Amino acid sequence: MQLRSRQPLCKRNVDEGGACGIDVKPMPAASLRALLERSIDYAGLFPPASLDLAPALQNHSAYVRDPDVWMLGAFVLPVAKFSDAAPHLGAFDVEHRLRVSALGAKTDHASGFQASLEAAADAIQQFNREHSAYAAVTQIEVALPAHPEARLSEMTQALADVQVPTFWEAAPDDAEQTIASLAERRAATDSDLFAYKLRTGGVIASAFPSAIQIARVVVAAIEHRVPIKFTAGLHHPVRQFHSSVQAKMHGFLNVFGAGVLAAEHKWDVQQTARMLEDESATSFAFDDETFSWNEWQIATERILQHRQLVTSFGSCSFDEPREDLRALNLL
Repeated sequence: MQLRSRQPLCKRNVDEGGACGIDVKPMPAASLRALLERSIDYAGLFPPASLDLAPALQNHSAYVRDPDVWMLGAFVLPVAKFSDAAPHLGAFDVEHRLRVSALGAKTDHASGFQASLEAAADAIQQFNREHSAYAAVTQIEVALPAHPEARLSEMTQALADVQVPTFWEAAPDDAEQTIASLAERRAATDSDLFAYKLRTGGVIASAFPSAIQIARVVVAAIEHRVPIKFTAGLHHPVRQFHSSVQAKMHGFLNVFGAGVLAAEHKWDVQQTARMLEDESATSFAFDDETFSWNEWQIATERILQHRQLVTSFGSCSFDEPREDLRALNLL
């Protein structure tokens, strides 16, 4: 495979008369934009930010007017807080709409899970009717009970009338089986609304799955053509140790880059894990035509195609990921 020479992260600044470390702000490379378009679902209500609803929505209303809005995804809003959010939605309008990722209530036992889903479906439809001029639920996130007694087909039927993608969360050890079941549902119903959600971190070290665990999930999702989103722990572009959790936090460039490259080059779990474990920012290079990681590359238009499978990640901060990208001279 013939590859172009890899360029350093700061090359765009050097070419424009700047130098690495100097605050020069070029337009983001097209390949970076393709990799991160609408990738950050703002979850300011959740740890470690843990903001109240009003300031979190105020932040989001500023983000939808920010030049970096191209990176912004949905606002993660628990269904239980829909009515509390209503008085604060005046900050959005027809040109600056609020896209909501509706978070269903977590139910530990399957006995109440179906009823919870049905109540969520009713609340989502009501929210869309009342606020359609400036806000809408564009996706749903639901954590599956640890030992579901009902079949996934019965669970998913409760949300059938909502008609937006639903990301079903399961623990990493259950991920491959869950993804296979979701693929069966997609085929049986001829619907592309069944997707998977993986938790990639938290506020303690034990909340972070290993690179091998993430790689297995990513490869399974690609093989079964099931879209995947990630949540928690992906605050930084490149994998690094962080003292706040006393663990290595996965990088969102590692995760999204591994997703599109694994899809493009049919990587196995071991190769995917190698990229997830890379802690060197100089391994990553972006220009308008391609994204490269070490000797591997992918064309910008192919990134756009594979992003249909690697969709977004939830982050309690929209500022921190951008600040880190600027520190790497990528924004």
